[in-house]
Amino acid sequence: MLQLDAGRPARSARDRGRIGLAVAGGGPIGGMWELGALHALADSIDGLDLTELHVYVGVSSGSFLAAGLANGLDTAEMARIFLTGNSREAVFHPESFVRPAVFEYLRRVSGLPRMMLDWVGDIARNPLNIRVSEVVLRLGSLLPTGLFDNESVEAFLRGVFTGPGRSNDFRELGRRLLLIAVELDSGKAVRLGGPGLEAVPISRAVEASAALPGLYPPVKIGDRWYVDGALARTLHASAALDAGATLVFAVNPLVPYNADRTADTGRAAPESLIRGGLPAVLSQTFRTLLTSRMQAGLGKYAKAYPQADMLLFEPRCDEIELFFTNLFSYSHRRRVAELAWRVVRADLRRHAESVTPLLARHGLALHRDRLDETGRSLESSLLLHPARHAATASLNAALNALDGALRQRKTASVRMPEALAGHRRATANG
Repeated sequence: MLQLDAGRPARSARDRGRIGLAVAGGGPIGGMWELGALHALADSIDGLDLTELHVYVGVSSGSFLAAGLANGLDTAEMARIFLTGNSREAVFHPESFVRPAVFEYLRRVSGLPRMMLDWVGDIARNPLNIRVSEVVLRLGSLLPTGLFDNESVEAFLRGVFTGPGRSNDFRELGRRLLLIAVELDSGKAVRLGGPGLEAVPISRAVEASAALPGLYPPVKIGDRWYVDGALARTLHASAALDAGATLVFAVNPLVPYNADRTADTGRAAPESLIRGGLPAVLSQTFRTLLTSRMQAGLGKYAKAYPQADMLLFEPRCDEIELFFTNLFSYSHRRRVAELAWRVVRADLRRHAESVTPLLARHGLALHRDRLDETGRSLESSLLLHPARHAATASLNAALNALDGALRQRKTASVRMPEALAGHRRATANG
């Protein structure tokens, strides 16, 4: 489902190319949907290079993709890493992302003797003032803060980002990357990679942004603890707009399921989500809350950034397969990514008349021939985007750095005569 938010068309030529990307969270399966959607955008829009944008914003699982793209890993290569397993860049082992947090368990259990000692002391001092709620709270302090170990997540990303042509340092990327996390002890959203937080390793920032409470322990950066950025807001597209983006491509994989819409299409639908028990009820609640909060934010963007354009891509609300796929399962990731590929392509074809002039304002255009190619699939498109060897990636990064240095030098050479002229005028007036 595509939502367009077209800003006012008045825009100078120098604003073209200030394109941003905002990628929301949604667990591993949500991330795979986003990967399929992003690859469809890269394949279907002429002039759009997702590795050369003005700013990248990632939240939770979306931070993996934002950080990869900002590091020069295109969607085709990330599809090979996470979907097909034939990448030269990295070997992805899904099981490493769901390893039990053994050290967290041991750390909590080690506090049992001290807790029991304090408890016995309290009972001895106040034998008639024992409340069940206090007992529950004391026992709750022994529970681990996360089921799975996210250190393996950080180690995997560190290995990818320290390879040839990559960087694990925000300051060395050559492009703006902001990864959103929430400070546990204040509840405030922070932009890792932003002012004052540029020294955080990118791999650690991704780990913090994706530390969903209950599944992964909070991540310590400096003297503070951070958790999943989606707790504060779903998309955080405002971070891209604040960075000067005039066109933002936004991707959100979680929308509420609508059984009525599924039935209208003639497909089989459950009589009620209640049959799915607690997981189905919680999933629908979670999706509804996130969507409601995001829609409220989109309304504010239109007023706060009237000159900016935004294209938001989401699943259709009648996609029963996506709703009933476990968000934290990797076994269906290829099927989910292919579904996103088809949805985004269909949306671009359906809304071509309104999308075309919006893209044109930013020097972009639709690949109508590719969109009209019925046999084109995500997997077949990977053959048209050959994998780059690490040496090629390193050369490409060096060329990008050289290009940036030349641009800065050119800008300085243009400004120098202006500065000299201003100095002469000031001297003459003096």
